[in-house]
Amino acid sequence: MKLQELVQYLDSTLSLAAFSGDHSNNGLQLEGTPEVHRAAFGVDASLEFFQEGVKRGADFLFVHHGLSWGAQPKRFTGIVAERMRVLFQHNCSLYAVHLPLDAHPELGNNAELCRLIELAERTPYCEYDGVLIGFVGRPTRLEPYGELAARLGTVLQCEAKLYGDRARIARKIAVVSGGGGMDALEQAAALGADLLVTGEMTHVMAPIARELNVAVIALGHYASETVGPRAVMEEVRRKFGIETEFIDLPTGL
Repeated sequence: MKLQELVQYLDSTLSLAAFSGDHSNNGLQLEGTPEVHRAAFGVDASLEFFQEGVKRGADFLFVHHGLSWGAQPKRFTGIVAERMRVLFQHNCSLYAVHLPLDAHPELGNNAELCRLIELAERTPYCEYDGVLIGFVGRPTRLEPYGELAARLGTVLQCEAKLYGDRARIARKIAVVSGGGGMDALEQAAALGADLLVTGEMTHVMAPIARELNVAVIALGHYASETVGPRAVMEEVRRKFGIETEFIDLPTGL
């Protein structure tokens, strides 16, 4: 298929225009061959991901964390040059989507986490850069925090760390992938959530979580943000029939 056709579809489907405040320069960040035959999907625009992508025959790479943020990079040297050299040498395109992929109601990281949790009556929450990127809702499956953490860890192949009472039943759950941080925690408490499912749990969040009586399941930043790229990958494969592949390169964080 044509590169521009795929780019226009992704730009529109992921509503990039609605996220003008995002620090990431969402969309096509590096233009390669005008025809796309095979697409690889992943989380991070790392040298390893680029090398694996071209090794597997991809001419289009899709990531959540791209190469270009704000005014950076200012110089194309060092590791930036190494990364870009791989793409240019193999005429490979790079497409990156940050906040739009967190917030998307169907294909986003948080929508997919809600699906895994089996969350109903979900509403957007957690404002970040002027947009709501997470969701809060009620689980259709009433299960203890410990069982939910174990289930998510198995599905996502990660160490899901629980900070809270393993036996307590989740009644209202907030979901923010990646580094939702203190904002995600405090806004979850304000909405009456008793559990926050997120990527990262930091030291400074721990005493606040206890005082707010909100438990936290930390899936790891990486694991919590694999689900959105996978969902987009399946949609692209279904709609356009091109070969796609997810390249899993966990950081352990």
